[in-house]
Amino acid sequence: MRVLVYLGHPAHFHNYKNTIARLKADGHEVAVLIKKKDILEELLKNAGIPYHNILEEGRKDSQLGIAIGLLKRTWRLDRFCREFRPDILTGSSVENSLIGPLRHIPVINIGEDDADVVPKYARTAYPGASVILCPDTCDCGKWNAKAVKYPGYQELGYLHPENFTPSKEVVQRYFDPDKPYFLMRFSGLNAHHDAGIRGINNEIARHLIEILKPHGRVLITSERPLDAGLEPYRIAINPLDIHHVMAYADLYLGDSQTMAAEAGVLGVPYVRFNDFVGKIGYLKELEEKYQLGFGITPDREADLYATVQSLLEMPDRKAVFQSRRQRMLGEKINFATFLTDFIEHYKA
Repeated sequence: MRVLVYLGHPAHFHNYKNTIARLKADGHEVAVLIKKKDILEELLKNAGIPYHNILEEGRKDSQLGIAIGLLKRTWRLDRFCREFRPDILTGSSVENSLIGPLRHIPVINIGEDDADVVPKYARTAYPGASVILCPDTCDCGKWNAKAVKYPGYQELGYLHPENFTPSKEVVQRYFDPDKPYFLMRFSGLNAHHDAGIRGINNEIARHLIEILKPHGRVLITSERPLDAGLEPYRIAINPLDIHHVMAYADLYLGDSQTMAAEAGVLGVPYVRFNDFVGKIGYLKELEEKYQLGFGITPDREADLYATVQSLLEMPDRKAVFQSRRQRMLGEKINFATFLTDFIEHYKA
């Protein structure tokens, strides 16, 4: 079987890396296509996964630039499909859903955001998808009929204990993992669904650092430029090592959805601060059912500082959150295994 995996974001690399390896091990031919996005190419190169970049020149962030980029990628994906002749297209992309029906190729779309959180993506990607794989907490809106829902999270495709074992030796390349430290993440918040979304600005970041500094080292990863006062806290590491660093952190704080969920499934207490809080099903479950993290909206800035302070003062914090993690793992599946099996046994 020929499988074409289309990756459009660094998170998609993590979602598929184990499935790609398993499909190849099972004798399937796998082609990986990507578009230029943040550190996606660096991740693939570091992991030794061959790929084809169908938009090496990138695109502009204007509405016109986004539209032109989509047209270019769709045309180039079609051209690649004519040569590779895949049996299945899979990924989280609009392009797959445009070319799949045209070429009569089944499209397996994966996602975990509710349709009303990513309305433009849902309207353009879901109609042409053959099936949508999503967590059972996810609402696909009027496309729920074509959704196959599973008890889990995409993050368990690469952070489930069967797929990932944290290594202190990896963290020791950068600093001492036995000394307390806190990981902060600032998103670019420049995707189409991020319009008007607020997160952690520089002033809030400085206040958080002042709360955290007496308790340990503060480390920042950021998609956006940092001001001079925050730049000394930035950590430069191999992107493949970030989950090892996260696994031994005392707290994660940020405005990224994915990294918050990653911390949660690792049993690292997280606090996310943005306007998406309360709107995304799988994160609500991590926070409300499993109590692995806290979501706080930007109109509750005082609650942000109080929550962080409360976590810092929490007795046996690490043991408590690891216990909560074990409960969650007992009720969820390994997404990489599920996705691999689904692709291999899919019947259109």
